[in-house]
Amino acid sequence: MKNTRIFGMSFASVYPLYIQKAEKKGRTKEEVDEIIFWLTGYDEATLQQQLENKVDFETFFAQAPKLNPNVSLITGVICGYRVEEIEDKLMQKIRYLDKLIDELAKGKAMEKILRK
Repeated sequence: MKNTRIFGMSFASVYPLYIQKAEKKGRTKEEVDEIIFWLTGYDEATLQQQLENKVDFETFFAQAPKLNPNVSLITGVICGYRVEEIEDKLMQKIRYLDKLIDELAKGKAMEKILRK
């Protein structure tokens, strides 16, 4: 997994795509935000600040208040890779988020997505 170009991509440029993907399947922006809050520890104000500052993915995750301690419960395949086996920690965090958004779009219940 060598696609490090994503590290420098603006999180703000991908965020609307997450929302669009969820809304196409009848889910909401609020649910996307809840997933981001759960994973990263951001809240509404701090997420908005990151979006306004157009930080890249590397900065977005580096400045995240606290990665959820239950991330190890996120398993499965995303983009052809098992998320639990991705060695690059930043790429793994990005793929965790992708996996959770995928689960949302596939209609999974929020309790299961958030590993409750």
